[in-house]
Amino acid sequence: MAQGTGAAIPSNLVVPSGHVLLLQAEARGVQVYVCQAKSDSPGVFEWAFRSPEAELLNSRGEHIGRHFAGPTWEGNDGSQVVGEVRATASSPSPDAIPWLLLQARSNQGAGVFSRVSYIQRLDTSGGRPPADGCDDAHSGQELRVDYTATYAFYYPSAP
Repeated sequence: MAQGTGAAIPSNLVVPSGHVLLLQAEARGVQVYVCQAKSDSPGVFEWAFRSPEAELLNSRGEHIGRHFAGPTWEGNDGSQVVGEVRATASSPSPDAIPWLLLQARSNQGAGVFSRVSYIQRLDTSGGRPPADGCDDAHSGQELRVDYTATYAFYYPSAP
């Protein structure tokens, strides 16, 4: 079950065996979009995802890091993990961004995120751009949409 919602984690988002949960963090922030012409339909405009900007909080509500473009998660200790999406699933909430399974593409530092191998984005709320408001007159305009999510970080279990 995903923490908070009571919703089951979809099977395609389950972390492979051999990895154990290291940490769960709540993200509070925005999903940043920019209004631009679709690459395959130059006269049609859409809100295109640019990046996340969020604070990461532990279960006591203490700031433990941040989440930003890459997608990157960075701990207060300076360690980082950059992820790559492996699978997606629709959120149970229709106004929320999808749930994700990401695999670490790179790690930096010697702290909490230095050994993370997989990340799940679960329990999302908000974050979707509106269906309208993006047209030629608004081309290049940035939109920041509030969202929250639970991120679960995994690392390889000992051999």
